[in-house]
Amino acid sequence: MNNIRKRPLSDLGYNFIETTLPKGKDEYYLRNEQWSRQDQYRKLTAYEVEALVRNDNTSDDWNIIFVSHEFNPQLVQHCHFFGMVRIGKLEPYYLEFHNLRMPVGLYNSTICACDFGDNVVVHNVNYLSHYILGNEVIVANVNEMATTDYAKFGNGILKEGESEGGRIWMELCNENGGRSVMPFDGMLPGDAYLWTRYRDDEQLQHQFKLFTEKQFDKRRGYYGMVGDRTVIKNCKMIKDVTIGTDAYLKGANKLKNLTINSNSEASSQIGEGCEMVNGVVGFGCRVFYGVKAVRFVMASHSQLKYGARLINSYLGNNATISCCEVLNSLIFPAHEQHHNNSFLCAALIMGQSNMAAGATIGSNHNSRGADGEIIAGRGFWPGLCVSLKHNSRFASFTLISKGNYMSELNIPIPFSLVVNDEHENRLKIMPGYWFLYNMYAIARNSWKYVDRDKRTEKVQFIEYDYLAPDSVEELFQALAIMETATGKAWYALPENAPKKELAEKDIRKKGKELLKNNPEEVAKLTILSKGFENSSRDVELLKVHRAYPLFQEMIVLYAVKNILASNKPSFLALQAAVSTAKRSEWLNIGGQLMKADTVATLKSKIKKNKISGWPQLHAAYEEIGNEYATDKLQHAVACLLEIKETSLKNTTTTDLAQWMNDSVVTMEWITAQIKRSREKDYKNPFRQLAYESEKEMNAVVGSLEDNSFIKQTISDLEAYKSKVNQIIGEWEL
Repeated sequence: MNNIRKRPLSDLGYNFIETTLPKGKDEYYLRNEQWSRQDQYRKLTAYEVEALVRNDNTSDDWNIIFVSHEFNPQLVQHCHFFGMVRIGKLEPYYLEFHNLRMPVGLYNSTICACDFGDNVVVHNVNYLSHYILGNEVIVANVNEMATTDYAKFGNGILKEGESEGGRIWMELCNENGGRSVMPFDGMLPGDAYLWTRYRDDEQLQHQFKLFTEKQFDKRRGYYGMVGDRTVIKNCKMIKDVTIGTDAYLKGANKLKNLTINSNSEASSQIGEGCEMVNGVVGFGCRVFYGVKAVRFVMASHSQLKYGARLINSYLGNNATISCCEVLNSLIFPAHEQHHNNSFLCAALIMGQSNMAAGATIGSNHNSRGADGEIIAGRGFWPGLCVSLKHNSRFASFTLISKGNYMSELNIPIPFSLVVNDEHENRLKIMPGYWFLYNMYAIARNSWKYVDRDKRTEKVQFIEYDYLAPDSVEELFQALAIMETATGKAWYALPENAPKKELAEKDIRKKGKELLKNNPEEVAKLTILSKGFENSSRDVELLKVHRAYPLFQEMIVLYAVKNILASNKPSFLALQAAVSTAKRSEWLNIGGQLMKADTVATLKSKIKKNKISGWPQLHAAYEEIGNEYATDKLQHAVACLLEIKETSLKNTTTTDLAQWMNDSVVTMEWITAQIKRSREKDYKNPFRQLAYESEKEMNAVVGSLEDNSFIKQTISDLEAYKSKVNQIIGEWEL
């Protein structure tokens, strides 16, 4: 049975706070803290009351209707007031926004205990309760806009007197709730990642919960806020929502328990048919056309469009999801997912990712419970109609070819193509696919996300370069895998069978020798490996003889680029700066790369309360970001020395000059590959089928010669050469 309570009409607009008030406080004390202008209002004059009544306005008590000194009662018509209402300056103007022109004032609305700034427009609001509207706000044609005394505005906290069962959790990464976090306004991707990990560390998990609890006031009675110049029109229900300045809400069906961040530099918009409940919308977000979002956080400048469903998920900065369904996922910045028939569930996606049409990521569980997870490094790209099974893990920049992958996958080789060859019933992996066949895409991926990063507050330093500490560490891991697999393939030949069982280090040594000295012989081998798939079938590594030297060249390029970026005045200065250089594990913390040791220190400080809240943790992110270039230089030099099998002490200026010149050759090859991979689109006869002539094709898709990105890479190459020559000259290498 519906619990419909019947109370005296005289109570409407009063007794907002249902719990006991603090001693000496009235029900408006928090409202007055939120709205500092209350001293600028006065009581109505008798003439103004008469004018208001004449304009078909009513109030249960005209003595508690307060107005500014520049109040015009003729601009308030057909309104019903309950409780204390404060109205700012009303002048005979109209406000215009996107061709919507409406006169300043309050018209045809029921208003309970609200405050208004100057020159607001309130038209046809059936029920407006316990809200504070800033200056020049437009609210028109809204069925219900109200705030409850226990409003939490999307934050996962509890108000006084509430039970734990009423708390909002986001069940990220896992459908069984085992990695749940409490959403909060200002949550960064790094916060979400750290909180979902380390579940065995009870003290750390407890601290994160405390951080969130103390970030917000537990007292009941806060009003919903609408910032200056915000426009709200044609919406059905807005309940327990606080909204920043310059936002635009039009035609939304239901907005409940939300914080919508917006300001003049990064305005947020929510459009027609959207329903959003229990979440946080970041600055500069766009939500349009029938979107459904429940228990979510949208980081700044992210977008949901065209019927997208985002449930129990965190969407990182500068990411876009259209049409499809995303459940129980943690998505780092720069994610693209546009197709109606793609599906993402119970996944950790570490950014710079793209989901193709028909990709079904995580729908297949391989246990009796919904407890599987997928973890994908940066640059994850499942192709058309890919179906993956929990649990699976993918290295950075993995491309998965169309197919139904029936077993769990563990792909540790970055920049690889994964193919399910049904004809041969074999999983095939091509290391270095992006470098060999689509350099244009991998290079442009890094460039475009830097260009599209619209964050106004860059608390976390997000890494977009495809050659970075995380991917380079994976390159080293891949080199070891290829060496061992090559050695095993060679010894598997009858003529090479060893007389006694060999240790793995000896097998790897032979593989390394072959890859370095006899790539032609390696090309003839069928190289198989294990551990990539949870099945008994073979896994074949393709074109290892080409990928192996290319991976080494990329490591050298990564190192030299960072040496050049360090701007050290001499070789001796470089040696001094990297005297303790060493390789180490790096982690992707919400798109910000950190050494594993740094993360361990961060966790220790949190547990010891040296970092005592989210603002302090965010300040720590910034400090780590400021040291990133130095840490990356140390790592880069250590990688260079290891790949060259030498030490800093034994490195000469001649060596360094040679390595720099080698990197120039690699850069020249990359630049040529970028153009060559894009050029294929123009020379493919099937691509030309749609056009009557080359001139028409160029008119439609643009000419290759005018491609701005290719021009930029050629310019960058010349700048790189100049920088190398300059350093070699200045350092007397």
